[in-house]
Parts: sequence; structure tokens; C-alpha cells
Amino acid sequence: MPRRTTDYRGLAESSRVRLLRAIQLSPGSTLRQLTERTGIHENTARDHLRTLEQEGLITTRPLRSGRRGRPATTYTAVDDTSTNEAAHRRVERALQKRRLLRTLLPEHDRTGGLAEAAVHQLDVLQEHLDDTGFDPEVDPRRMVVGLVPCPFHRIVSEDQELACAAHARLLQDTLAQVPGPVRLEELRPFVTPQSCEVRLAYYEASE
Repeated sequence: MPRRTTDYRGLAESSRVRLLRAIQLSPGSTLRQLTERTGIHENTARDHLRTLEQEGLITTRPLRSGRRGRPATTYTAVDDTSTNEAAHRRVERALQKRRLLRTLLPEHDRTGGLAEAAVHQLDVLQEHLDDTGFDPEVDPRRMVVGLVPCPFHRIVSEDQELACAAHARLLQDTLAQVPGPVRLEELRPFVTPQSCEVRLAYYEASE
């Protein structure tokens, strides 16, 4: 199928996934620190980091050192859309699209009984998974999302633990971008040879 205009390019390269994982593990890292940890050449890493920022996956800040000259740039994964305009636009588009679909196809809406904030979180999560290249099957009542196929199969073949950990954290951050009670409980890779499963948890406000 042709690539949708909203699809993530940021996760299409294994080097970008490695950089994203390094940032997730050490937020506020500089370019030099990231290249040392990943072994990726500085010029290549700089281009990949620019793409990750444009895709709304990471945000940049200057490192305040108190020294003269241009400050180094630090990189942090996005869990707050106020830090990245691309992430903010993605959330807004996801909410608008899912709201419209529920209006046009009410017979397919299975979110009844969930708080509005939880529905918004699921909307954004489903759009993220669609954009990433999964074919998510969301069950709001069981709070389970089936994923098939895995678009990271090439990266998984190189380093499954890294690829799955990076995406699990990305799911967590995606849910955090919308205030609500839904949290990631577990990403279960390859529950079948062709599919993975996301398990979510619903936390009441008092918790």
C-alpha cells in the first residue's frame, strides 16, 4: 500500500531506533554522547536526530553550561506535546479523525463506558500504531491491542530486545501525551509468530 502522508519515517531505519533508545535511556544526552553510545558517525547521527525531531519523537534543548560560544544541543524523548509542535499536531489530528469516525460509524464504536480522557488516549495510541505501520486491533473493554504485522522485523532480527524496548517506551510516551487514566502495562512481543500484543491498565483518579 502507498505510504500515508502522516506515517512515521523516523522509525524506518535501525540507526534511528538505536538513537531513540539511547535517548530514552539517557534523556538530555548530547550528540557526542549519543554517538559514543551507539557507534553511529556524528554526521549520520545528526541527520537521523533531525528526522526524529521532525517526526515528533524527540525534542531538543540547548545545554546551559555557562561558557561562551554556541551551547551543545541535548535530546529528550517527547512525552509532552508542548515540547514538540509535530507531536502536538499528530495528537490533534488523531482526536479529530477518531471523533469523526465515531460520528459516521457509531455501530463500530466500542468505547462506551470509558471516560472521555481514556477514549482520547486510545484514539491517539491507535493513530500512532497505524502511522507506525502496524494494523492495530483495539479492544477497549479488555484494554488489549493486537498488533500485526511487526514493521520492525528487520530491526528485530538484528536486536529484538532493543527494538521492542524502544517501542514499548514510545507507546508509554504516546499515552502520556494525552492526560488520562490509561497506562502501558506490557508489550508482549510475538504472542504468535506474526503478531504482538499491547496490554493496557486503567488507573482511577484516586490512584
